[in-house]
Formats: sequence, structure tokens, C-alpha cells
Amino acid sequence: MSQAPLTDRFGRTINYVRLSVTDRCDFRCVYCMAEDMTFLPRQQVLTLEEIARLARTFISLGTGKIRLTGGEPLVRKDIMELVREIGTMGLRDFAMTSNGSQLPHMAGDLRRAGLHRLNISLDSLDADRFRNITRTGRLSQVLDGIDAACEAGFRGIKLNTVVMKGRNDDEIPELIEFARRKKVDISFIEEMPLGAISEHDRSEAFCSSDEVRGIIRQHHELIPATEDSGGPARYYRMPGSQIRVGFISPHSHNFCATCNRVRVTVEGRLLLCLGNEHSVDLRRVLRGHPVNDHKLRQTIIDAMDLKPEKHHFSTNGDVQILRFMNMTGG
Repeated sequence: MSQAPLTDRFGRTINYVRLSVTDRCDFRCVYCMAEDMTFLPRQQVLTLEEIARLARTFISLGTGKIRLTGGEPLVRKDIMELVREIGTMGLRDFAMTSNGSQLPHMAGDLRRAGLHRLNISLDSLDADRFRNITRTGRLSQVLDGIDAACEAGFRGIKLNTVVMKGRNDDEIPELIEFARRKKVDISFIEEMPLGAISEHDRSEAFCSSDEVRGIIRQHHELIPATEDSGGPARYYRMPGSQIRVGFISPHSHNFCATCNRVRVTVEGRLLLCLGNEHSVDLRRVLRGHPVNDHKLRQTIIDAMDLKPEKHHFSTNGDVQILRFMNMTGG
């Protein structure tokens, strides 16, 4: 059963869904979660069957792109079964965001299971600095994962770097050269005020996309790309390379006017906006109506009226949203 695409009150078509499969992660990145996290009890977490049911329902409502997120999605037990199932659903774009730690032994299987694209987090090319930012991560493992993903033949691979002044902003030129060598896209992301952290002062660490572009332009010309990825990044190209450089700017150049996406947390809350608390409990509907999807479809359709026009992030270090990024699903 299909219908007209999901549309919100502001005329935006919603055709991109990010599904979190776990709040757990083998890293503890300083901008994403606290060092000592309390994770959800198992009964509050959607089963893989429930996540697949959500995917089918959203596709029936016009969704053409699904991204699996976490936490770290590849630490979820039996995640490959879910990838295989969604991989048969005929999506235009099926992607995953990963920290790369499990890719050395999983990249090939993910590609064979039907995954089209990978986004891999890479915040530093210095092993000690990488360890400090991730608290538990090993850079060599992630670099091996990037190589494995390249060898697996994904339609697209993109590196994601959260830029923080005094932490990794001096590595921007080196990260650009790394992406050029590997022939993969790279996006630089402004840190988002999600979850209360004590490890660093967000206001002092904030580095705007304009500043990052200025650093890159000291080494390469940046030419605005004409194609639209359907996501929040604004892309540029450089002479002498086929890769794209993206900028995700929730503070300085917010992308709300063209927002085409919603998120579902691993506990089944449909988040209508990354920067607001508007949400709908889909887990209650899934478990209250385990056989027929009519109520689930209608709940999703009705929820579009709750999607706000924009978020209101500030750069003064205040926490606008209390949930951590690992609870949000990217």
C-alpha cells in the first residue's frame, strides 16, 4: 500500500528516515556521550523485527532513503539480519553511519547484504589524539575499517569530522589530503549541543563551517557543487579531485528550510527534529498493534503536523537538548 509522500505543515516532503538500532557504542566520543553512560534496558529497546517493520511502513509512506545509526550500529547483535532484510526493500538509498571499528571484518558482508553507502567518523589522524577524543578508540582499527570499506565497493563512502577548536581544527588540511588520497568524500560538522558534558567547554571549542572553509581555502579552491545529496550537508568540490567536501552547519547556516528527514530512536520515539523535543511514541503503537499496520501508518502521518519549522541551537555552550547524541541516532 502506498500513498502520497509524507508532508509537514510547512510543505516539506519527508522522505528520509534515520533509524537507530542501538544506544550502545564501543567508543565514548567526548561530544557524543558521557564517559560513564547508563544504557537502556533491553525491554525498552526495539527488536530487530520491530525496526524492520518500521522500515517497511515508512517505505510504504514514500520514504526512499533510510540510514541505520546508533550509538554504533555494528555492535548490535544480529545487525546483519536487519541489513539483509532492509536491503531487499527497494530503497533508492540505504546507508549506515559507523565509527569504523567493526568494518575490518564486516564491510564486505554489509555490501553483499545490500547496504549502498557508509559514513565513517574520523576526528583525528593522530593516534593519541584520536584516543583522547574517542576515549576508547584505536585509530589503526578505524583506518583498517576505511580501507575495508573502500575494497568492498560501496556506492559511496564519506568521512565525518566533528571540528573542535584546540582539539582537531589544526588537522583540517591533513584530513582533506587523507580523503583525497582515499578518494572518499568528507564532511566537517559543527558540534551540536546535545547532552550535558563536562569534558570540554562547547562555547570555547565551537568552530564554524565558515572558519573551516577558510582554512581549506588556504590550500585548495572550493567550488560549490551543483548536486543535492538530500541531506543537511552543503557540498563543494576541489580542482584535481573527484571527492566532495561537505559542511554540516546546524548553528551558522541551519538547514531547516529544506529538512526532509525524521529520526526514530532505538526505544521507538519518532523525533520530528534533531534540535527539539517534539516526539511520538511508536513503540507503544508497534506493541499495541502487532499484526495490523494501519494504526502505525496513521500515527506517522499525523505526527508530521508536529514537525517544527526550525531548531534554535546556540553557540554559548548551553545545552538545548538533554538527550545525548547516542540516544538520538545521529
